[in-house]
Amino acid sequence: MALDVLTVAPLYQGLDINKIRLIAQTTKKSTTPPKALIPAKTKLTTIETKRIMSVLDETIHKVELVSLLSHAASDSKTSEGMLGPDIAKAVREHEDLCQTFLGRVSYLQEEERKLKEAEEFEDEAWFRERLFAMDVQKSQLPPLMQGIKESTKNIVRLLLSNPQAASLLQAETLGRSKEAQCFIDSLVELRGFLFEKLLTSPMEARDKIQFIQDITRRNRRHQEIIDTLENELAACVKNRNAEVEKENFVIQELKNHLHQVLRFSENSLLRTKQEAEKQQKADFRASQARVAAVQQEILVLQSQFHNLVMENRDTEQALRKKKYKVETEIENWIQKYDSEMSEKQDEYEELDIIHKEEQLQLEELKKRYDVLVEEFSQIQAEREILAKKRLEDEQEMVRMVRAATLIQALWKGYLVRSMLKSKKKKRGKGKGEKEKGKGKRKGKK
Repeated sequence: MALDVLTVAPLYQGLDINKIRLIAQTTKKSTTPPKALIPAKTKLTTIETKRIMSVLDETIHKVELVSLLSHAASDSKTSEGMLGPDIAKAVREHEDLCQTFLGRVSYLQEEERKLKEAEEFEDEAWFRERLFAMDVQKSQLPPLMQGIKESTKNIVRLLLSNPQAASLLQAETLGRSKEAQCFIDSLVELRGFLFEKLLTSPMEARDKIQFIQDITRRNRRHQEIIDTLENELAACVKNRNAEVEKENFVIQELKNHLHQVLRFSENSLLRTKQEAEKQQKADFRASQARVAAVQQEILVLQSQFHNLVMENRDTEQALRKKKYKVETEIENWIQKYDSEMSEKQDEYEELDIIHKEEQLQLEELKKRYDVLVEEFSQIQAEREILAKKRLEDEQEMVRMVRAATLIQALWKGYLVRSMLKSKKKKRGKGKGEKEKGKGKRKGKK
């Protein structure tokens, strides 16, 4: 009974919008046209359609404002600065009415629960009194509900008269409850659906119906194909099951064969184990005989070892004495060596001192020698320079002598040739004069 009263609670407290959501979703899924069937018009042209859309838009706007009243009432200081004192006062009064209403409803629900638990006492007087009190409380709820409705209308009217406050309140989307947001989303979806319906012309509606019929026929054909394929699949599954049965039979045969093999292997393993036990017993007896023989040999060897120890004890004693004597001699030699080495060490130290003094003298002599070597090298260099210069002078003199000799020889040859030429000329002149004289004489004759 009290639950019936809750259905008229304020909108922002939570609404039963499941039916609207389901209808919107179903319509959207079933009537979503393909791209080829998009309405040709994108704007409303008639006044009636525009009025319908404006009424729906106004309704969505009012629902958005009403769904934020509880958030505004929860933060009174901020809401008073944002909405103004009048609207904030109206919101507080509305919140008080809602809280009173919800308190009474919760009280009625609790009382109804208690009465249901005490139904066995319904004939009692106190039960009837409590039932009468509940009826009185229920009779007080309708006026309270009417007051909430009037308060909601008053707040909406104040917000619409103050657009700035309405826009500020509408911006507080985070304060809206999930149920209210879901209801607003459903209204927006309804608006889109209605807008699409209003844009669709009768011709487009017929095209959609024809398109749906085509889809239905195609779906029917596809279903027939699916049925055929399912029958084929059933036949294939049946064949596969038959093959599986055959394979299972073969597997069973193999299992039986494997079982027989296991039994045979167990028998052979048992025989092998028995033979191994027999062989182990025989080996054990043989090993016992060998152990007795080895123990007898051990006793014989122990007696031989004892005899050898007794025989070698005297030899060991003599060797020990000899070792002691040798060690004593070695120790004496070591002491003698130490004394001689100490003397040698003293002598070495004296010689080392003398060596150091001579080393110092040698260093001084080396320094002097280095100076003399440097002077000698300078003198040697000067001598080499003088020798080279003297050699060059001698070579130059030899060249000059040879050149003078050559020049003199050439000059003498030249003089000789000149003299010979002059003599030849004189002889030639004498012969010419003789020939001329002979010719004159011949002419005279």
